[in-house]
Amino acid sequence: MARRVRKAVFPVAGMGTRFLPATKAIPKEMLPLVDKPLIQHAVEEARAAGIEDIIFVTSQGKSAIEDHFDISGDLNRLLEARGKREALEAVQATEIGSGKLFYTRQQQPLGLGHAVWCARELVGDEPFAVLLPDDVVLAGTPCLKQMVEAYDAVGGNVVAVVDVPREHTSRYGILDVERDDGRLASIRGLVEKPKPEDAPSTLSIIGRYILQPDVFTELDRQERGAGGEIQLTDSMARLIGRQPFHGLRFEGTRYDCGDKIGFLEANIAFALQRPDMADKVRAAIGRLL
Repeated sequence: MARRVRKAVFPVAGMGTRFLPATKAIPKEMLPLVDKPLIQHAVEEARAAGIEDIIFVTSQGKSAIEDHFDISGDLNRLLEARGKREALEAVQATEIGSGKLFYTRQQQPLGLGHAVWCARELVGDEPFAVLLPDDVVLAGTPCLKQMVEAYDAVGGNVVAVVDVPREHTSRYGILDVERDDGRLASIRGLVEKPKPEDAPSTLSIIGRYILQPDVFTELDRQERGAGGEIQLTDSMARLIGRQPFHGLRFEGTRYDCGDKIGFLEANIAFALQRPDMADKVRAAIGRLL
């Protein structure tokens, strides 16, 4: 029986240069998707999947993330005194209790693999999830919850995947597929950012992973891969054949919020899901078009 996934790592040390000047003084993870920061959407997805311990891999200038999930006594008292119950409940929903929220620093920008490696002591010897807040998934059942359900059935390592245009394979980690039932693909290899002509498939990993702790042993090598960075994909690939490895085609729509157009599209999509906003958003779009 697969060991339960209780911990999640959120690599949030990036500089967010694609959103300058907005991210000059504000972490990119704090950019709002409608009325919640990107990082809150990711944390809520993790908690809905049964995650208990939240681990942020941060860098300088990320204190706003820490403050966001802390208790703001003054704000709570102000909202309560003014009778703003709905706002108070929204603020209190961001609070993560003592002993369940952890931080570690990535002091050099050496890649996603290095960021995950920085959390090794906090994760320990148990399976864990990794969520990249830039990747947002709009789904009836949260993406990570779908992955945990698949993991409970097959064990090992599970990544969320989508099909991408072949000309875009050089942007992603691409799966070399052994078997595929249309939802769950058994993997025999992984290639980080291959050229379109070299890509073994068009099935791409997005920013959701369930990994076994053995990946830290591989990350300990600190070997540089594509772009001169320590790639998580390279260490994952070395586990294939030793552990089960699957890619899950999740139900839902993924938005790349590390891209300006993707971020705008996600804001519109999430707003249209809100009963209190949908009609007004449609009317506003109509006026603009």
